[in-house]
Amino acid sequence: MAFEAQKRWLYSRNLDPKMVPPPTMRYMLINSFSHALMRQLALECGYNAASLRERIYSKPPEDEKGPQAGVLIYTAAPDSEGTLGGLVNLGEPITLGYHIAQALEAMGLCASDPLCADHKPESGSPSLHWAACHACLFSPETSCERGNKYLDRSLLVKTFVERDLHFFHS
Repeated sequence: MAFEAQKRWLYSRNLDPKMVPPPTMRYMLINSFSHALMRQLALECGYNAASLRERIYSKPPEDEKGPQAGVLIYTAAPDSEGTLGGLVNLGEPITLGYHIAQALEAMGLCASDPLCADHKPESGSPSLHWAACHACLFSPETSCERGNKYLDRSLLVKTFVERDLHFFHS
């Protein structure tokens, strides 16, 4: 799915697909999770969405140390709105658990459904995302290390279209 979409996307830009390895499903899941959590932190905690950044750590199972996955959400704003202490406090287990649960619940519906849930990258399309849009999963371009590509909320939760891909269960 992601491999073919990326190959078409690269061909449409006259780029060689062999030079750019496609992301794994693990990467897409972690990237989508990171965006959902950043949106939740921005909405619930008063952080400006543009002041948060992500760093994705994802190694495939073929890696010599085994599969690994992680996400770092950090603030890139030097002002009082995005202090590191505020993000550290949100990392406390009970608080973080609440925000993760809220972020996943918010991903179940999108204001642009069913169009958002049914989106798939098409040949020549400028997008390289699945069930994701500005109403649900996109972050400011500077916040995402992949420029809002490789996102799919159906990897996180059930959507109108995909009922079997989700990793998290209610």
